[in-house]
Amino acid sequence: MDFLLILILALVFILPFVFKKVEHNLEIFLFFMGILATIVSRTLSVHLIGHILSNYLLYVVTAVVLIMGFLFNLSVNKLKNAINLLLSKINLEIFIFLVLLILGLFSSVITAIVATLIMVEILHLLPLRHSSKSKVAIAGCYAIGFGAALTPIGEPLSTIVVSILKEDFAYLLRLVGHYIIPVILVMALLGSFIAKREKKFFYRKEEMSEEDRKYFEIEDQHIKEVETHKDVVIRAGKIFLFIVALELLGNGFKPFIDKYIVKLGDKLLFWLNTISAVLDNATVAAAIISPKLTSSQVTAILLSLLASGGMLIQGNIPNIIAANKLEIKSKEWVKFGFPIGLVLLTTFYVILFVI
Repeated sequence: MDFLLILILALVFILPFVFKKVEHNLEIFLFFMGILATIVSRTLSVHLIGHILSNYLLYVVTAVVLIMGFLFNLSVNKLKNAINLLLSKINLEIFIFLVLLILGLFSSVITAIVATLIMVEILHLLPLRHSSKSKVAIAGCYAIGFGAALTPIGEPLSTIVVSILKEDFAYLLRLVGHYIIPVILVMALLGSFIAKREKKFFYRKEEMSEEDRKYFEIEDQHIKEVETHKDVVIRAGKIFLFIVALELLGNGFKPFIDKYIVKLGDKLLFWLNTISAVLDNATVAAAIISPKLTSSQVTAILLSLLASGGMLIQGNIPNIIAANKLEIKSKEWVKFGFPIGLVLLTTFYVILFVI
């Protein structure tokens, strides 16, 4: 059983980078891998399916994605005009810095899902090449993922931690706020730096080369092509399937986590929590977090889970939302997101265990 679970985990890591069909149908692939994991670990049951389908967050997240998708479609031209007006007043890099900073900080109040939906709609309309939009989105997902952990309402991970530990609303802000807020600031600066590397077009045709003009004319036309209702519904359906897949994967690997990972020392556990790059970090937290842990142990677990969650598309719900809307490929994500996660993990490890 253990060998098969390790094999499934390896396949979840590797196959999206090897086969384009898997990458293009990531949610379906993860769903079937989740089913397979629960069968192998003998956790698949009517009770489990009922438990997953009774999770209100599954329907709330899907509904929010659906409703906001329709709303953004109705207001895309107004939003585009508003952004162009702002970009005529301030630099593009300053605008991106403020967007990532504000959404990162307020994701703990408006939730990570809503913050991500706002971010991707704004990025979709910006005069940036696809490669730059992708990188800014990844930095933004890190900022939002970390920021949402500041309160119990920001994301499922923080909800579960506060619930298990029976702590108050501001507990996480006190515990890890001094780590999380600098990360949000750094990610906002990173997004700003990426934008600065591009020419500051602001849709002023006279500042563009012929090649650039053609590129942005095509991009501008793509932006004006409002998604059909069918596109919005399909994206919401994919998010629904993705959340179910994460639940299945988490439950499928829970016996393995309980058997091997929970019993490890703090330092090794810190690094092995990187499995949350593939598995739902809330599920991993539910298996590891306990009232018996010290504050320093809870801090280490939280930071490792948050840093790992941005390394791959399947690591977090905001990632899959951004990747779907902005058409970010798995290889694109891992080339930029994985090094960021590794730097964050190394930095946190040094601060927590070395200094």
